[in-house]
Amino acid sequence: MNEVLKAMHERRSTRKFKPDAVPRELIEQVVEAGLWAPSGMNRQSTIIVAVTDKQLRDRLSEANRAIGGWSEGFDPFYGAPVVLIVLACKDAPTYLYDGSLAMGNMLLAAHALGLGSCWIHRAKEEFEGDEFKALLADLGIQGDYEGIGHCILGYIEQETPAQPRKDDRAFWVE
Repeated sequence: MNEVLKAMHERRSTRKFKPDAVPRELIEQVVEAGLWAPSGMNRQSTIIVAVTDKQLRDRLSEANRAIGGWSEGFDPFYGAPVVLIVLACKDAPTYLYDGSLAMGNMLLAAHALGLGSCWIHRAKEEFEGDEFKALLADLGIQGDYEGIGHCILGYIEQETPAQPRKDDRAFWVE
């Protein structure tokens, strides 16, 4: 089987990570995969903020937890030491799709590099708030960006078994 197709079959969302740091070169490769995702009319509206700083990672986790309504102490990033935040410029009519494709590329790239990953939602709500809008401004990011998602990364502590695919989801017109 082709390596890309094999990765699509094997990749699973990870929800239990080891605390070990991920080398920057691996993170850069995952980010690069996201930046090479297709985009509408090649506008390349997606940006990625790579977070390895534990304090900022924990602030994001706490904001995400509060938005999600979970009990205090719950970590919606499941202990992952890296959070890649995907945002897309709302000026592009395809920004949501562009950011989603970037997320998909990064999830597959992480798997190919031996890392666990998971798409975590609520980035939209986080980056509608002043705290994280200020973070973007501090990074010199200008424009009207919407949070698409978080691609959390790390080394897998516990594998997730594959679930069978549902039948009757492909239709042919010949």
